[in-house]
Amino acid sequence: MNRHIYLSLLIASAAWHTVAAQDAHTDSIFRQFSLDEVVVTGTRTPKFLKDTPIQTRVISSKEIARLDATNVQDLLQQELPGVEFSYAMNQQTHLNFSGFGGQGVLFLVDGERLAGETMDDVDFTRLNMDNVERIEIVKGAASALYGSNATGGVINIITKRNKQPWTLNINGRYAKHNEQRYGGAFGLSGNHWSNMLTANYNSRDNYDVHSASNPVTRIISTVYGDKTTNLKEQLTWSPTTSFNLTGRAGYFFRETVRSAEQPERYRDFTGGLRMNWSISAQDHLQASYAFDQYDKSDYQRITRLDIRDYSNVQNSLRLLYNHTFVRGDILTIGSDLMHDYLYNTNLDGSTRKQDSWDLFAQYDWRVNEKMEIVGALRYDYFSDGDESHLTPKLNFCYKPLRNLSIRAGYGMGFRAPTLKEKYYNFDMSGIWIVEGNSNLKSEVSHNFNLSAEYTKSHYNFTASVYYNKVKNKLATSAPYFKSASDRLPYLPYANLDDYNVCGGEIGAQAKWNNGMGARLTYAYTKEQLAKDKDGHTINNQYIPAREHALNARVDYDHQFGKHYGLNVGLQGRVLSGVKNVEYKDYYDMSKGTIDVEYPAYTLWKLSLVQRFGKAVKLTAAIDNLFGYKPKYYYLNCPTTDGATFQIGMSIDIDKFFK
Repeated sequence: MNRHIYLSLLIASAAWHTVAAQDAHTDSIFRQFSLDEVVVTGTRTPKFLKDTPIQTRVISSKEIARLDATNVQDLLQQELPGVEFSYAMNQQTHLNFSGFGGQGVLFLVDGERLAGETMDDVDFTRLNMDNVERIEIVKGAASALYGSNATGGVINIITKRNKQPWTLNINGRYAKHNEQRYGGAFGLSGNHWSNMLTANYNSRDNYDVHSASNPVTRIISTVYGDKTTNLKEQLTWSPTTSFNLTGRAGYFFRETVRSAEQPERYRDFTGGLRMNWSISAQDHLQASYAFDQYDKSDYQRITRLDIRDYSNVQNSLRLLYNHTFVRGDILTIGSDLMHDYLYNTNLDGSTRKQDSWDLFAQYDWRVNEKMEIVGALRYDYFSDGDESHLTPKLNFCYKPLRNLSIRAGYGMGFRAPTLKEKYYNFDMSGIWIVEGNSNLKSEVSHNFNLSAEYTKSHYNFTASVYYNKVKNKLATSAPYFKSASDRLPYLPYANLDDYNVCGGEIGAQAKWNNGMGARLTYAYTKEQLAKDKDGHTINNQYIPAREHALNARVDYDHQFGKHYGLNVGLQGRVLSGVKNVEYKDYYDMSKGTIDVEYPAYTLWKLSLVQRFGKAVKLTAAIDNLFGYKPKYYYLNCPTTDGATFQIGMSIDIDKFFK
C-alpha cells in the first residue's frame, strides 16, 4: 500500500479518533490483538481492523507460520469453528462454511476471483500458504461488493510483497504417508521496483483405510494422495510514490492417481496487471486485468496422450475509485467486466460462453466519533439469459466506549446459476443422468447480523449472531424417471424451496506478558434443510453443518537471548455429531434413502517451533494427537488413520548476512 493511501487513511482517522493519540496504553492493546492492522476486504477501502464496520477475522502471517499449514484447507479448519472439509464424490474436497457450501463462499487471491471448480468447490490445493501476508475473512452476504457467490462470505488471501534489497527462503517438511513439502521464495528490491518469486512442491502417497463391518452407505477404502507444483512471480514497478504497476504470473499442476493407467491432472495458468494511482491525498484509482485458466485432463500412460476434458477461462477488467472527504467520509465506485468460457465434455454442446458486467457504489459515512454507517448498492448483468440483479447492503458500527465496538448489518447475497448448472447433460458413472436447467433463477440470500467486540488489558472478547434466509437455492433435486423404459434416473438441477441457516459465535482470547496466549471460540449453526417442489427433503451428498463446534488454542512463546527462541502450541477442535439423508446405494435408487449418523469427534495438534538465531526455524508437530480413527470411512468423515508426526525446517538465507 503506497504512501498516499496511508496518508488518506490517517487523515480520515485523525478527524474523529483524537482520543487514540492520547491513549498509548489502549493502542498497545490493539496492537497486541492485531486490531491496528489495515484490512480491505469488508469495505474495499483500507481501514484499521478495529474501525471497520463489518466484522472481519484476520489470520496473520505469524499465525500461519505457527500453524505450519500447507494450504488454506489445513489453516481454516484449525482456526475457525463452524468450518469443515469433507469429500464429495470422486474424493474431491467440499467445504461447509457455517451452513454454506463452496459455491456460496467466494475465495479471492489479492482480490481476484479463481477460475474452475471441482464438485462445486475451488481447488483448495491451489491455495498454499507460502508467501501469504494475511487472510481476511468476512462472514455473511457480501454480494453488494463482490457479486455472485458471495452469499455466505468472502475469504481473501493477501500475498506478501518484498520490501528488502534481497530475500531468500527455503523450507521443507516431512510427515506420514510419505508426505513431503518443499518451498522457496526469492525477492529483490531496488529504488523503483521489487519482485517476489515463489515455488512449492507437495506430495503424499495413496493409503488404505479400514472400516468396521456392516456400513450403512458407501465407504472409502483408499485415500488418494496427489502431487502438486505451484510457481508464482510478482513484479512491481513504482516510478513515483503515488503510482505503481504490479504484474503477476503463475502456474499450478496437480496429479492424482486413482488409476495407475490413467492419472488425473489439473492445471492452472494465471496472470494479471494492476495499476494503483494516488491522484491526490484524497483520491485513489485502481485498474486491473486478470486472466485465469483452470484445466482438467486424463493422462493415458500407454498412449502417452494427455486428454483434456475441462477448461474454464476467465478474463476480467476492473476499475475502482475512492474519494475521502475532509471529515473522513469515503465514496467508493467500481465496475467489473468478465468474459467466462467453459469447455466441458459433460456440457450440452461442450462449450459455453458468458459475459458479465457490474457497477457498484459504497458510501462510508462517519456520523460522529462513535457512529459509522456504510451503505452499498450493486447492479450485475449476465449475458446468458439476459439476467440482472440489484444487491444492497447496510452496516452500522457504534462505539459507546473506546474499547467496545457494536456492529449490525443487513446484506443481500446472490449466486447466479453457473453454465454447468444450466447445461450439464451426462451419464454420471452409471448412477444417473445429470440434467442441467436453462430456466434456473439466481439464488438470493438475506443476511442479518449483530456482533460485539470488547478489548481490555490482556483480553479480547467477541460475540455474534446471524440469520440467513435463502430463496431459490441452487442444487440438484430428487432423481426421477422420465418414462418406464429409462435405464437410469435423471438428476436435475433446480431451484429449491426456502433454506434457512442461523447461528452465532462467541470467542475469548488472551495474551500475557510472560509469553502465554490462549483462544477459545464456539460456533453454533442450525440449518433448515431445503425441499424440492413436491415438499420432499433432498438427500444431500455433502454433509450438513455440525450444530456445535469448538476451537481451542493455547501457546507459549519466549525468546531466550539472541540465538534461541521457542514456541509451544496446542490447538484442537471439537465437532458435534450430525445426521444426513443419503441414498443407501447410489447405483440402485430402488433401495431408497437412509439416515447416516456421523459421530462427534475431536482432533488436536501439538506443535513445537524452535528459532535458532534470525535465520533458522525447526518445526515438529504431532497432528491428530490422540489418534482418532472413524469407525466407518464414509465420504463425509475425517480420513485420519492415527496420529501423524511432522518435522520441518525453514531457513532465511538472507538473514545470515544481516
